[in-house]
Amino acid sequence: MRLATIRTAAGTTAARLQDDVAVELDAADVGVLLSHPDWRDRAASDGPQRDVIDYAPLIPRPAKIICVGLNYRQHILEMGRELPAYPTLFAKYASSLIGAEDAIVLPSVSQAMDWEAELAVIIGQSVRHASRADAASAIAGYSVLNDVSARDWQYRTAQWLQGKTFDASTPLGPALVTSDDPATAGSHAISCTVNGEVMQQANTADLLFDAVALVAYISDVVTLEPGDVIATGTPAGVGHARTPPRYLGDGDVVVTRIDGIGELRNVCRAEAASPTLS
Repeated sequence: MRLATIRTAAGTTAARLQDDVAVELDAADVGVLLSHPDWRDRAASDGPQRDVIDYAPLIPRPAKIICVGLNYRQHILEMGRELPAYPTLFAKYASSLIGAEDAIVLPSVSQAMDWEAELAVIIGQSVRHASRADAASAIAGYSVLNDVSARDWQYRTAQWLQGKTFDASTPLGPALVTSDDPATAGSHAISCTVNGEVMQQANTADLLFDAVALVAYISDVVTLEPGDVIATGTPAGVGHARTPPRYLGDGDVVVTRIDGIGELRNVCRAEAASPTLS
């Protein structure tokens, strides 16, 4: 099953993607849908259909967005680091999220915006101190995310958050593919292109800590709740690790794809200058 949050004239609604249409569901967005224990039954219900789909961020207001750094073996090596013993965690805020076809805003204060294709894990039930079995059961499904990062801000200090959560910088979607869908089985090819040029091409089999391990680990720190998002890390090929480094510019088209899960297609737009106060 594929679920999405789509924009309507009245705001947003959760929807089930079926063939070439979106079937509207009785919830304002996928995050609200997941807050109901019977969300799977609700997601299978009938409703009005739309054949023109405008994707909003999959989970517009998650309580938590927890990101994992340095989690693909080849990416860790390209960044000149040793394989970590534990996941490297940081967070971002909901204001950073955009839809699958929305513009990525390049902040005026950064000159080093970088692409980072990632598999996103969406939580479907509350879990704390989870075993691997409990962690697997808590996963509602998977989606696609690009953790677009301001490298010049990220590396100002030892803490990364300030480079990871600029407004309207993180596409998430287009859909949640539920964990019981055959499309989620096994590993997946993951890629990112910029203006048609392949920048990242890898497989989720290269993850150091897989989705279930991450849910179990993070649940020892904090209770994970329905609608929480875990970004599992990016593979090799980021712009910052190139010689010379390459970064995103106004008008660049970024396509982030995970086979079987979905595709994001976003145009980069320079942030409008702030009005001068007199």
